[in-house]
Amino acid sequence: MTQVLELQAGALRLALRPDLGGCISGLWHGPRPVLHSFDPATLAGSRPSACFPLVPYSNRIGQRRFHWQGQDYELAANVDEPNSLHGVGWQRPWDVVSADATQAELRYAHRADAYWPFDFEARQRFELTPQALRLRMSVRNTDARVQPLGFGWHPYFTKRPGCWLQARVSQRWEPDETLLPVRRVAQEPIDGDVTQMDYDNVFEGWDGVALVGDGHFTVRLTSDQPYLVVFAKAVRDHFCVEPVSHLNNAIQQAEPEAHGLRAVAPGQAIEGFMALEVSTS
Repeated sequence: MTQVLELQAGALRLALRPDLGGCISGLWHGPRPVLHSFDPATLAGSRPSACFPLVPYSNRIGQRRFHWQGQDYELAANVDEPNSLHGVGWQRPWDVVSADATQAELRYAHRADAYWPFDFEARQRFELTPQALRLRMSVRNTDARVQPLGFGWHPYFTKRPGCWLQARVSQRWEPDETLLPVRRVAQEPIDGDVTQMDYDNVFEGWDGVALVGDGHFTVRLTSDQPYLVVFAKAVRDHFCVEPVSHLNNAIQQAEPEAHGLRAVAPGQAIEGFMALEVSTS
């Protein structure tokens, strides 16, 4: 059943679809979209939404396989490609814990299945002010085993003429033909016209701030997560600027925790935030 939550603070309006992966359908300032936004009543899935949660991992796990704590695991396919993508939270309905005019909290309780073999509980909190949207996510290990955990957010922005992106980063991971990172290279800060960019990369050395502008708004994206994924391809009408906790496919690295993935004990949790501060030009 379609489930829509709408928050309003000043000129900012936020629409959520708990039933579609706990996603953000849209964020608007007055009538103009801030994110790549959709009518919440007609949105058909979370992948084309304005933003969706990445949990219990970000981006891809190569060939849907990993080795953890002495055991081999193989995941069921959740997208039409050889790798698994973005975890399970974006494809499952979330429960509404609480909601009022400017705040909401959503919860997803996962039970081990073919798509992720551990129990966990994730919570998203949304807080809207007249100037900003603030999000916080926590992920608790409710399994009896230590499990690998990570998370992030996948916000989309509309690509318009004159749209620009700035982010201070120092390294970029180059992907192979299946979009898994294979080589780390030096990277100058990102600063330029998004329509001229060609990125599908994860970046390191990020200082936690990214600026997006389009002549109507400047959005200051901040997060306490150490990695930044940027997807900006000429063939798309949108681009993505994603704060995440770990390297893409970190679980297949020789030392996953050295690349941001966390080994979380039973009953323990990880958490973090993302904020979008909106100013009009």
